[in-house]
Amino acid sequence: MDVESIRHFCLSFPDAKENLQWGEDLCFKVRGKIFAVVDLGSVPQRLSFKCSPEKFAELTEQEGISPAPYVGRYKWALLERLSVLSAPELKDLIRESYAMVASKTKVKTSSRGAREVSRKKKKR
Repeated sequence: MDVESIRHFCLSFPDAKENLQWGEDLCFKVRGKIFAVVDLGSVPQRLSFKCSPEKFAELTEQEGISPAPYVGRYKWALLERLSVLSAPELKDLIRESYAMVASKTKVKTSSRGAREVSRKKKKR
């Protein structure tokens, strides 16, 4: 998959938005939480996404896939080039990342019927 295909796919999800952060990182978010990041400044371009612990362990054993810098401990994988996985595999992983991140936020309807976004608060 190329960047434009990834962009089109990520934006096809409900409530998905994109923005540039940290310089040249194209971030895809659902209700304010990131589910995928394309590093536009790297050559070749790289993609990071959230995984289940099991999938993270499996993926990071493969050549060309490693724990993502800074967030690897949260089970984010980094594809060192977009061609490491086939398009169907990559779509499945992005879909899973979106579902995991979206499940941590919820959409509320106010008494007036307007949609509001709230985040679950972590217990400290």
